[in-house]
Amino acid sequence: MYVRVTSEFDCTPERAWTELLRTRLLAYVVWPLVVFEPLDPDPLPTLWSEGGYLVRIRPFGLFPLGTHTIRIEIPTVETTPGSQRYEFRDDGSGELLSTWDHRITIEETDDGRTRYTDAVEVGAGLLTPAFWVLAHLLYRYRQHRWGRLVRNGYDYSR
Repeated sequence: MYVRVTSEFDCTPERAWTELLRTRLLAYVVWPLVVFEPLDPDPLPTLWSEGGYLVRIRPFGLFPLGTHTIRIEIPTVETTPGSQRYEFRDDGSGELLSTWDHRITIEETDDGRTRYTDAVEVGAGLLTPAFWVLAHLLYRYRQHRWGRLVRNGYDYSR
């Protein structure tokens, strides 16, 4: 099943891209709903690079809900004057999710703002509909937290 959520942020695409590459952004945008506990490597690097990262998922930071491999690909960066587009992919999977193919697209709008899109394909056998609902909620929440971060001048302490 497929989920797609889009928001516009009052920042440049370059700034959104710079923040997206920071591993601490993931912890910020999902907190407190989900805590990702790094297993390999531990700790996570400061910046994402292509490759695999094994994490334990803890809803609300309370109890382990299995492990998940985040598999990062950075397929596209297109920057031309007046038209910028960045793509980021996590083709992840884990003990509960056989498919978590998450693609992030950052694009420049006509007025120089940022259009940010999370698109994810979810597969978990009979649990797929439940994870589809959770993905809708999670990505709406993530984008709410993104917007808050932008409004607060990228202050991760708020």
